[in-house]
Amino acid sequence: MFRIRRIHDAALDANRSAIAEAQAMLREHFPAARPEDVDELPERLENPFRQRFVTLLYVAEGGRGRVQGVAVVLHDPVVRFCYLDYLASAKGRAGRGIGGALYERVRDEVFAHHARGLFFECLPDGPADCPDPHLRKQNAARLKFYERYGARPIVGTEFEAPVAPENRCQPHLVYDGLGRDEPLRRDFARKVVRAVLERKYGYLCPPEYVERVVKSFRDDPVRLREFRYAKQPQLPGALPAGPARRAPIAFVVTDRHEIHHVRERGYVESPVRIKAIQSELQSTGLFETVAPRDFPDKHITAVHGREYFDYIRRACAGVPEGKSVYPYVFPIRNAARPPRDLSIRAGYYCIDTFTPLNQSVMTAARRAVDCALTAAERIVDGHRLAYALVRPPGHHAESKAFGGFCYFNNAAIAAQHLARFGKVAILDVDYHHGNGQQEIFYERNDVLTVSIHGDPAFAYPYFTGFADERGSGAGEGFNVNIPLPEKQNGEQYRKALAPALRLVTDFRPAFLVVALGLDPAKGDPTGTWSLAAKDFEANGRMIGGMKLPTLVVQEGGYRTRTLGVNARHFFQGLAQP
Repeated sequence: MFRIRRIHDAALDANRSAIAEAQAMLREHFPAARPEDVDELPERLENPFRQRFVTLLYVAEGGRGRVQGVAVVLHDPVVRFCYLDYLASAKGRAGRGIGGALYERVRDEVFAHHARGLFFECLPDGPADCPDPHLRKQNAARLKFYERYGARPIVGTEFEAPVAPENRCQPHLVYDGLGRDEPLRRDFARKVVRAVLERKYGYLCPPEYVERVVKSFRDDPVRLREFRYAKQPQLPGALPAGPARRAPIAFVVTDRHEIHHVRERGYVESPVRIKAIQSELQSTGLFETVAPRDFPDKHITAVHGREYFDYIRRACAGVPEGKSVYPYVFPIRNAARPPRDLSIRAGYYCIDTFTPLNQSVMTAARRAVDCALTAAERIVDGHRLAYALVRPPGHHAESKAFGGFCYFNNAAIAAQHLARFGKVAILDVDYHHGNGQQEIFYERNDVLTVSIHGDPAFAYPYFTGFADERGSGAGEGFNVNIPLPEKQNGEQYRKALAPALRLVTDFRPAFLVVALGLDPAKGDPTGTWSLAAKDFEANGRMIGGMKLPTLVVQEGGYRTRTLGVNARHFFQGLAQP
């Protein structure tokens, strides 16, 4: 078994190790490649201006994290094309599906980047161009593989013309239109060829050669070689024809939340919230349902204190069935002398008087964490978008405190997991301040926390969320609070969202976690703002416009009449091409 993930930079030990293994594999498979192309891979990931391409690196990793395959893609966001620079499997791994899985992942990523096509070079399979029969057989196998996706060499140009007369066996330029039923236009192809020859091969190709090859693209549309090995693409994984598709959103729904049903009057965090959202999303065609997995406790205790975790577990187990314990004594937090009685000790760990403990809390909150981690794993495995629809929510849970209907911080636990693979930004768009994420990551610079919320002068949790709380130590400047006035419409909200997104973009995270509160909606019983469905769609569009691998974790939102409609509009905006 293996999984494919994108590596954004060399900041983490796990990424540095994977990059080093990928470099070794490229040197082994492509001994004729310029040493600089491989040696400078880490710098190219960090600095897209180095080659005037954005370098995308994908690795297929086995169960122990060892790299079994690698793909390097160059992306030009201006001309809007991608160039597959390298694709290789580890020695002894050929025929195990790694190369095919990597190529399919690359094609999906090309779609996600809204490129107009994927290009790469492949050595010729004809005797006139490649006299060596052994090499020719290998080349034919590669071209046959790519033909199954509809990719074919461009013909009728001088792209194969050697730079020096003694050069033999020059590669074809192959074009994969990704299943779109559109011809390859001459002007676009010329821009692609110029970019490849000048930027990738500038050290080799003199200007007069570049001009000669570019001008040799005279046909419009550009001609592709007839299918030689297949009449048409046959592989089920080939992308469909027509306009660019929307990649499905991995959708993980908590399956044990209904046991957590607090029936006290005024307790708005009810099971119907999940049903209201889920029923509206089912008809969109945007979601791919994924069953939640079980994850070990270590993921929770990596964020929450072990004593706190054990207290929640023990206290919930000790509450009589059908009963709830509400905090009512709030002792000064003397770690040496917490109250002995677990029911009284609730106030030692809780920040309010309306978040109860009962027998269902541990099971439901634990499963919400599983869902958030399952969705995070989908992001690591290559989905651009994933949604964990969970309850109870989590963003008010601090490392050693619960409150605001929250027990374990689902978004923070998922962010901690993602941070193993690259920098993470958390954007909290709930009406209430995400005090949990702030407290958990306050001294870290690898996780940026940004929260847009009602000013704590009037909005829960009242004691945190002020603009001057900016992090401390290594984390100074990496916590940003944007408190807003009591009255706020959609247009006003977007004026605050825009600079928040610029902060996220400037941070250059590998992943984005959105703590999605739908309580900014008009009429929400816990808020004072007036956002409508169209505003949630506009917000989603703005967030999705960053094109980051994005995990959405459900937080608040309690007006069930509009909850599902607002969620649907948000995701329709988020998933727009």
